[in-house]
Amino acid sequence: SRARGSVRLMAKDKKTISEMKEKKKSKLAMMTETQEQVAQETEPPKKKKKLLKATEGKDETMEHPKDEDLTPEERRVLERKLKKERKKEAKKLMREAGIGVKKEIPQKSTGSELALQYLLSWSENPRHWKFQKTRQTWLLLHMYDKDKVPEKYFSILLNYLEGLQGRARELTVQKAEALMKEHETAEGDESAVLEKMDRIRKILQLLS
Repeated sequence: SRARGSVRLMAKDKKTISEMKEKKKSKLAMMTETQEQVAQETEPPKKKKKLLKATEGKDETMEHPKDEDLTPEERRVLERKLKKERKKEAKKLMREAGIGVKKEIPQKSTGSELALQYLLSWSENPRHWKFQKTRQTWLLLHMYDKDKVPEKYFSILLNYLEGLQGRARELTVQKAEALMKEHETAEGDESAVLEKMDRIRKILQLLS
């Protein structure tokens, strides 16, 4: 009977040991599951950010395929950027094709344009007008030529010459007298000569 009792006890002990082992296994399995969950939750932020950016980019393209939700200002900025990019691309293609991009050179005003502007400034904006000897010299040299000093400017020039003084006035009279003698005996286009002589007379009457 004692032998039987000891056998029963050993069987019970084995059963409890196996039960404990099973419990440990289930606990370990549960622990590994929880650890995996924690590991996923505590994933490095960089990886998370990358994933978020990737998903955000996809969402944005899905949500705004044609920039429908952009404000007018944002659209204008986007259009400007696209224009710049197109220009750069066009220049690049032209360079590759061997075509030189011509730079627009601003045209400089000619001496006649500057002199006529100077005269208009004297007439229309006297407060801001400044004397310029080079402009006056040009006007005195070409005032008898209607192509260089048109009629509307010549009438302003006569008013301007009223204020001519000193040596400049004397030289202008001398030159006008010499031109008058020269054209009285000259042959050529009568209309052109008569027009020039008419201007000479007006200047002599004004300054003499």
